Amino acid sequence: MLRILVSNDDGVSAPGIRTLSEALRRTYHVQVVAPDRNRSGASNALTLDRPLRTVVHENSDIALVEGTPTDCVYIGANLLMRPRPEIVVSGINCGPNLGDDVIYSGTVAAAMEGRHLGLPAIAVSLNGETHYDTAAEITCRLLTMLQQVPLRAGNILNVNVPDVPLSEIKGMKVTRCGTRRAPDVVYTQMDPKGNPLYWLGPPGEKLDTGPDTDFAAVDAGYVSVTPLHVDLTAYSVQEKLEDWLQKAGVIQE
Repeated sequence: MLRILVSNDDGVSAPGIRTLSEALRRTYHVQVVAPDRNRSGASNALTLDRPLRTVVHENSDIALVEGTPTDCVYIGANLLMRPRPEIVVSGINCGPNLGDDVIYSGTVAAAMEGRHLGLPAIAVSLNGETHYDTAAEITCRLLTMLQQVPLRAGNILNVNVPDVPLSEIKGMKVTRCGTRRAPDVVYTQMDPKGNPLYWLGPPGEKLDTGPDTDFAAVDAGYVSVTPLHVDLTAYSVQEKLEDWLQKAGVIQE
């Protein structure tokens, strides 16, 4: 039986992770290790300045108190789930993780940590907050496909599901990340003592929504499946950078 470590960034009690874990437990061995509260936007943060403690729920789900999604996968895979998991599934996120969202997303970060630890990983997000059952079924289908025909690409699958009934899903499309305009809104308030408070504004508007992007696929009613990788090296720029450093006299020929 496939051993799955399930995490998220919305918190252990969020409807997405509950729907997902219930669906997966019908077929697989599942251990949930997730933050005890909403940690959306935590990205790949690790907690290095203090110890973390856990709370075990009656259904065996484990909440990591004040932990990040990356903390959850790190501790879950290396200690809390035994035997060790064979795959990490993160989600189901309330709201999409499309385009530039993957930079900030704790949902995607949990999957990235799984991949960093040598495990296959899937991040699943719903483009809304209603049809979690649709996203759970899509996830189950992907896992069945991965078992029948293993995908040895070494990537993270970032899956975004339209918020519609399963019968209205048009299919799956392999996509690339679109882009947004740079966000530039900060809301300012004053507390009762006259000190300023700041709230980050909304994400930037969609910029690159080409037909092969994740934005376009989800808007058209398709499940978007985008392969992501952990290696951030810009290989195409290495030669240009070396030439630039040589011209600056930093690198001697």
